[in-house]
Amino acid sequence: MGKQILIVDDSPSIRSIVKLTLKNAGYDVIEACDGQDAITKLEGQKVHLIVSDVNMPNMDGITFVKTIKANPDYKFTPVLMLTTESETSRKLEGKEAGAKAWLVKPFQPAKFLSAISKLI
Repeated sequence: MGKQILIVDDSPSIRSIVKLTLKNAGYDVIEACDGQDAITKLEGQKVHLIVSDVNMPNMDGITFVKTIKANPDYKFTPVLMLTTESETSRKLEGKEAGAKAWLVKPFQPAKFLSAISKLI
């Protein structure tokens, strides 16, 4: 079994591209459409990495990261923010919430996979 990665993004097309990129690199993938959905899908799951968007309905990415980092099961799980947000203030907010890396969409698969391999 490969390493498991949770993708959290409200865009089905982005989730699909990210999933395909990760699966082709040998990773197992769980998909969630927002932070709330991700928390439900995480329950009892062992994931090696989380890739999350910032701007989503129901629960945004920053709130999601803060929520999972408060859970001892996911406190040390690395989080990569994959978003259209590029402002330094948002990156700092993500880092303070517990995100380990920040990648701006659209992404290049090679750069994305390089970031993933450094975090896992």
